[in-house]
Amino acid sequence: FEWREYPAPVIGGTTSFTVQQWESYAEPFQLKLVALSDDNTITLHFHFDQSVLRTEQIQRIANQFSVLIAHIIAQPEQLLERLVILSPAEQQLLMTFNQQLSDYPHELCLHQLFEQQVARTPDTIAVQSGLDQWTYAQLDQQANQLACYLQQQGVGPDILVGLGLDRSIEQLLGILGILKAGGAYVPLETSYPEQRLTAIVESAHLAIVVTQNQFRQCFPAIEQVVYLDEAWQTIAGFDGAKPPRSNTVPSNLAYVLYTSGSTGQPKGVMIPHRGVVHYVDWSSKHYAVADGTGSLVHSPLSFDLTVTSLFPALAVGRRLVLAAVGIDALRQELTTHQGFSLLKITPAHLNLLLHILHPEEFATVAQALIIGGEALHSESVALWRTHAPATRLINEYGPTETVVGCCIHEVGREEDLTGDIPIGHPIPNTQIYLLDAHLQPVPIGTPGEIYIGGVGVGRGYLNQPDLTAERFLANPFSQEPGARFYKTGDLARYLSDDGTLEYLGRSDHQVKVNGYRIELGEIEFVLRTHPAVQDAVVLAREDQPENKRLVAYLVAQPDQAISIGEMRSWLKERLPSYMLPNDWVCLDTLPLTSNGKVDRRALPPPAEFQDVEGSLPEEARTPIEKQLVAIWSKLLQRKQISIHDDFFELGGHSLLATQLIYSIHTTFQIDLPLRNLFDDASTIARLAEFIEDALIKKLATLSEEEAFQLVSSFSSN
Repeated sequence: FEWREYPAPVIGGTTSFTVQQWESYAEPFQLKLVALSDDNTITLHFHFDQSVLRTEQIQRIANQFSVLIAHIIAQPEQLLERLVILSPAEQQLLMTFNQQLSDYPHELCLHQLFEQQVARTPDTIAVQSGLDQWTYAQLDQQANQLACYLQQQGVGPDILVGLGLDRSIEQLLGILGILKAGGAYVPLETSYPEQRLTAIVESAHLAIVVTQNQFRQCFPAIEQVVYLDEAWQTIAGFDGAKPPRSNTVPSNLAYVLYTSGSTGQPKGVMIPHRGVVHYVDWSSKHYAVADGTGSLVHSPLSFDLTVTSLFPALAVGRRLVLAAVGIDALRQELTTHQGFSLLKITPAHLNLLLHILHPEEFATVAQALIIGGEALHSESVALWRTHAPATRLINEYGPTETVVGCCIHEVGREEDLTGDIPIGHPIPNTQIYLLDAHLQPVPIGTPGEIYIGGVGVGRGYLNQPDLTAERFLANPFSQEPGARFYKTGDLARYLSDDGTLEYLGRSDHQVKVNGYRIELGEIEFVLRTHPAVQDAVVLAREDQPENKRLVAYLVAQPDQAISIGEMRSWLKERLPSYMLPNDWVCLDTLPLTSNGKVDRRALPPPAEFQDVEGSLPEEARTPIEKQLVAIWSKLLQRKQISIHDDFFELGGHSLLATQLIYSIHTTFQIDLPLRNLFDDASTIARLAEFIEDALIKKLATLSEEEAFQLVSSFSSN
């Protein structure tokens, strides 16, 4: 028996609460409130399951209930959404979670951080790509030459410059040249379909693009195109000294990144120098970038996590290693170079590293793994903590609108790894609020929407004032004039009184797949523009652990037939590859709720449908093909697979391709280059030929007994 009192300022009376242990059987509720009335007294009993809730949680709920009743009695005419549930002490506690401040070079722009480092270490290698490497002085000189040239073309503060280059030192040169000229860079991925690039160019009103001659066909409608390879003789004519002052200040834009948009068009997020400088200064110190060799840049420039890979290393005089985009290149660089200061990856990449690296290689990857982009599961970090105990494992949360990362949790060496890893606490000069629908703070333990304030909040969405007004709101909790915070749509809760945040998911239909942020409404919009489609719904399903897949559900127009192959081609011409559905389901009608909305929960798993068109699939003919069918079926979650089906048309992507190569290695005991799958072996029939050739070469080196054991491991013949 335990007795505790919680006095509350109730007008006309007092309240008190007791916590007692009861024996109860067959109780169906984890938490139950029983109210008993006796004369002028109401007695309340909180019954709770101790295996789910702790005593201190019930005490907090009881205290909040007391505050709520007091407020109702004091102001019975008040609107429900304005009733107070938090005591002054708890309100103050929530505010203390956002009081971490630190100094940073707020007077500098992003390129000026780099220039300061050039002065300190001019002869140190700044960047390496393959066999090419440039020192800080060389990179700075050529960036100055490009900046002078761009200024002559009219580039200055807040002038947007498209950057359409492949992964190379020239890509980094383009970024620095644009920034030094005073402009803001807008990444244009040359792998995107033409219609996607056109949509970004038109949305940003781009008048100038920096690219190379090989990508001439990507930007036919641009007024000014700077082809670096053709114009370099002119550019090199400048002396390489600092370009004339551009009058760029920290409030000017550094870059605009385009993300998926729910209205069917991508939206451009505008980020000023001030927010990026703050993040780069903080992250380079907190992640101890100067203590390692630098960082590996492996993700696309349009992916905001690349900011973490690029700029902190350049700000402290360390080396950037530029890798081609893709898992194969990532593996090659990680096995060639060791001791990176940090490696910024998504949880999907982290899981793939478990397959492409040997456990003894884990400890040599990087001093710190910065993991962001989507929810991080404890299973993903368990092996890393076992095999690389000295490697820091940091879960970093933050949307593109607030500069990459604004909240972190470092996994402790003795931390209990169960469920999802928390997203932790806000970084300095950043405020995170958990609010309800009426912008009121929610109690500890209660889900609320994340609103982010502070120095990292972006300017808004380019040329979309209505969407900016909807998402970037006046911050009522800040004393700074004109302060705003960003409404994320993410849900979280405080786990305890220390302010640790747990991510709970989304309040809308935005999803993260392999780290990419996707508005499902954008895919649905494009699908509905096809003349054969009456309606479309897209879901991100995870019917198997660690295998999130996009599934498109289609309803045909009357008297129309939907061709899945045609739909794939339709989307490929309009959306980047990471937004293409893995599975397709054709339905007569979409299930509806009682109020007439699409019932997304009632949409069936794609495994219940056979969406392969044409005749029956051609079955496997050899033991190798049979093994490949089994591997593909598991990876792609398909019951029927023809040996002539294309891996990527069935929903495969680069991450699944890496898992496929790993499965081939463990099954056949051979190492097959990942590029084979992309180049000429994307069907089982063709892939089996490559495997057979590799096996023949390997068998020739084995004894008869070893050869027999190898073949017997995957064949009954």
